[in-house]
Amino acid sequence: MKFSVLLEHLSGVDGAPRFLADDPDLTGAAAIDEAVGGQLAFLEQGSSLRSALDRCRASALLLPRDEALQVQASSQGIAWIASADPRLGFAEALGALLPPRPRPMGIHPTAVIDPSAVLGENVSIGAHAVVGAACRIGDGCVLAPGVVLYDDVELAEGCVVEANAVLHPGSRLGRACVIHSTAVVGSEGFGFVPTAGGWRKMPQTGQVLLGDGVEVGCGSTIDRPSVGATRIGEGTKIDNMVHVGHGVTIGRGCALAAQVGIAGGAVLGDGVILAGQVGVANRARIGDGAIASSKSGIHGEVAAGEVVSGYPAIPNRLWLRCSAAFSRLPEMARTLRRLSPDEAPR
Repeated sequence: MKFSVLLEHLSGVDGAPRFLADDPDLTGAAAIDEAVGGQLAFLEQGSSLRSALDRCRASALLLPRDEALQVQASSQGIAWIASADPRLGFAEALGALLPPRPRPMGIHPTAVIDPSAVLGENVSIGAHAVVGAACRIGDGCVLAPGVVLYDDVELAEGCVVEANAVLHPGSRLGRACVIHSTAVVGSEGFGFVPTAGGWRKMPQTGQVLLGDGVEVGCGSTIDRPSVGATRIGEGTKIDNMVHVGHGVTIGRGCALAAQVGIAGGAVLGDGVILAGQVGVANRARIGDGAIASSKSGIHGEVAAGEVVSGYPAIPNRLWLRCSAAFSRLPEMARTLRRLSPDEAPR
C-alpha cells in the first residue's frame, strides 16, 4: 500500500505537515528500532526512543508535532506525517496494513448446540464449541473452537468469544464484547459460611453483566455473586490473568492490567486505571478517574482522580518521598541511636 493511500485511513491528519519522499510502498509495520524498508513505524513526543531515529531504517514514520524530528526524518529521506497522537495513528495504520483474516462463517459440524438456543444471523461457531439450553446469540457473533456456553447465556450482536473460553449460566454480554482464550465469565464466587462443622457453601445464584465493548483477557475470571450481579461497565478493558470477585461493580472505560485482583463487593468508578498486580480489598471503593500504580494494595477508599501507590496504598507523591528514604533507613537508624542518650552503644 502506498504511504499516501494509507494516510486516507488515518484520522486527524487532514492538513497536517507531511513529507512523502518517494511515496514508498508499505507492506507492514514495526517498532522504530526494529523497522526495515517497506515498514511503517511511529515515534511519540518525549519518547525514550528518539535517538533511534538516527538509526531508523523504516520507509515511513508517524511523528509528533515536533519540527526538529520532522526535519531530521526528511534529511534521512524517510516519508512522514505529523499527528497529535502517533500511537493512535499507528493503531489505525495496523488495521489497514494488516487486517485480520476473515472468520469462517457458519456452524462447524462438531459443534453441539441445544435445540432451544436461539442464533442470530451470520453467526460463526467453531469446532467442538458447546451452546447450552436457552442461550441467545446475537447477529454476527463468533464462537471460536472449544468455547462453552452454559445454559441461559446471552450475547448481544458482534461479540467474539475466543478458543476455550467459558461463560457460565446467567452471563450477559453487551454488544461487541471480546472474551479471549481460556477466560471464564460467571464462575461461582468464593462464598462460604464458617460453621462449627467447617465451611458451608453459599450458593452462588447471581449473574455477570458486561456492558457494550468490554474486553476480557486470556485466563481472566469474573465471578458471579450469591445474589444480584457482578457488573462491568461499557468500554472497560481487562488484561490477562485478572480476577474480578463476586458482586464487584466496575464502571465505564476502566483499564485493569495483568494480575489485578479485586475482592468481592468492591466498587470502581468510571475511568479507573489499575496497573499490574494491584490488589483491591473486599468492599473497597475507588472514585472516578483514580489511578493505582503497580503492586498497590487498596484497602479502603480512594478519592476520585487520586493517584495512589504502595501497600497500603497512599498518595503517589507521598509514596515517592517514602521510597527515596527507604535506602537511607539503616543510616538514619544508626544516627538516631547515637543521638539517643538512653540507648546503649551497639
